[in-house]
Amino acid sequence: MAKILALSSNPDRQTPRQALRARTLSEAFPATFADAAAPGLVLRALTRESRPVLWVQDRLSARETGAPYMLRAQGGPEVLRVALSRPADVLQAMEDGLACTALSAVIGEIWGNPPALSFTASKRLVLRAERSALPCWLIRPGAEADLSAARNRWRVASLPSSPHPDDRQAPGAPRWRAELFRSRLARPGTWVVAHDGAADRLDFSPASGDGALGAGDGTDRRRAAR
Repeated sequence: MAKILALSSNPDRQTPRQALRARTLSEAFPATFADAAAPGLVLRALTRESRPVLWVQDRLSARETGAPYMLRAQGGPEVLRVALSRPADVLQAMEDGLACTALSAVIGEIWGNPPALSFTASKRLVLRAERSALPCWLIRPGAEADLSAARNRWRVASLPSSPHPDDRQAPGAPRWRAELFRSRLARPGTWVVAHDGAADRLDFSPASGDGALGAGDGTDRRRAAR
């Protein structure tokens, strides 16, 4: 699989792999609200972290997409899940988590476009994440890409898994279509991302552009946040 070696002649630009692990606020928009690609990719980007990851969900996200599940035997950090009712409470819990030195990352999952998730709220998360030097993610099922201070904004869709090296009838490594559609740290682009289990890393190759699984934001089945 071809690798992306450089995105720009600007030496300060991050690679897409670095952008996924950036110690700031990033957002991930699933292709559809039922697509688990965004949580899967975010967790894979954090597998080398040794300290626990805080995962905070609002009521609608938990009801519509389910709770995160990750066996530590499969690699990766322990996931500490907090379930809250209101988006405003999720944002406050994320801010509190970013002040905790025992965590390696903070993930929030908020359904749709609630008023509490304003530009000011996202800017507060950016400042706290960068002050603490922790990756911070907002996963936004059923949402439009509205105004946000997030440094990186991704659209993520599931792709068929890679061929299994030993069994053609079995699924291989997971793959995603990841579109970095807005970034202050890296050049935007679209890639096919695959997890290399042997090396425990994410490999990036250019997307074919055939549109077979074009990125979307789930607005076709969006439900009102309440």
